[in-house]
Amino acid sequence: MNSIEIILLNLSETRRRSIKLWNEIPSSFFSWRPDKNAFSIIEMIRHTLESEHLFHVIIQNKGDLGGYKSPWNNLDYSDLKNEFDIAKEHRENFISMVKSLNESDLDNIIIKRSEVGQIKKLGDYLNRIVYHESVHTGQMLSYLRTLGIERPLVWD
Repeated sequence: MNSIEIILLNLSETRRRSIKLWNEIPSSFFSWRPDKNAFSIIEMIRHTLESEHLFHVIIQNKGDLGGYKSPWNNLDYSDLKNEFDIAKEHRENFISMVKSLNESDLDNIIIKRSEVGQIKKLGDYLNRIVYHESVHTGQMLSYLRTLGIERPLVWD
C-alpha cells in the first residue's frame, strides 16, 4: 500500500465506524447534550460531516477560507438520513480529490492557515482530518455511556 491508499483506508474505516455508531443512537436522544455549551448529538454528527467539507475547501485553497459559506447554513436538523444525504456529494468529492493526489503531493502541497497559525504538509493535514472525526466518535461514545445507552462495538 502506498501513502494515498493508507489515507483512503483510514478515511473509509473511520467513517464506517462513525456511521455504525450514529445509526445505533435512538433518535429520541438526538437533542441531548451533556451541558448547555456542548454539541447535541445531532449537532455533533452534523459538525463531523460538515467539517470534512470545510477541510476539503481549506485544502483546495491551500489554507485560505476566503468567503466560505457552508452548504449546511440555515438547514434545520431533522434526522440522520437527511444529514447523510446532505453530506453524500461532498464526501464523494473529497474522496475523489484524495484519490487524485500523488505521493509527492503529500509532502509538497502546504496548507497554511494564518488565522490559526498553522502550516502543515498535505499528508499531515489529511491525517488530522481523520483524527478530528475519530475524536468526535470518542466523544459520542462518552455521551452514550453517560446516557446509559448500549454502545455498538466500533473496534471490530
